[in-house]
Amino acid sequence: MAREKKRAFRDWEYWGRPVPGFGDSEGRLLLVGLAPAAHGANRTGRMFTGDSSGSWLYEALHKFGFANQPNSLSRDDGLRLTDCYIAAAARCAPPANKPTPAELDTCRPYLEAELRLLPRLRVVVGLGRVGHEAWLKASGWWARRSPRDRPHFAHGAEATLPDGVTLLASYHPSRQNTNTGKLTRRRWEAVFRRARDLLDRL
Repeated sequence: MAREKKRAFRDWEYWGRPVPGFGDSEGRLLLVGLAPAAHGANRTGRMFTGDSSGSWLYEALHKFGFANQPNSLSRDDGLRLTDCYIAAAARCAPPANKPTPAELDTCRPYLEAELRLLPRLRVVVGLGRVGHEAWLKASGWWARRSPRDRPHFAHGAEATLPDGVTLLASYHPSRQNTNTGKLTRRRWEAVFRRARDLLDRL
């Protein structure tokens, strides 16, 4: 994927490797996305960095006090997250932006390891159905709940698990959702407003 460059980035040396999670290891908020975008995180080496999805994400994180700036362009742009960590279901840019079940299974141990390193986790936002289900599986709740009792995916859905972690569901801020109006700024920011409210009550 790193050999196929956009004309605008032809002078970039693409990261082209698995992209690690990013953020505050003491964070109480976790965001779980889909996978590195071919010309975003796959190019820059940082989750949700250098593409339109990242623009939506970091604007919201900044607005609600989780980021020190509203944009993320490169790994050395000075961005810092506070009380927030970002991970993904898949660690490499998949063909057509659609990771296979086998790829998700292969990457799951990395997400599981990151969860063990986030001792203060209280709120999780699953970005898209893949991110939502990836967290349920990595945290163990997928196996511990029957299909009818698992938290369902729908934008704005909320479920608090017995361990006290609240799972919020959101559409992914992909162009497919934002350009069609399926995901509006108002609906998007409502998820982060709810996350902020939940954490402020703790």
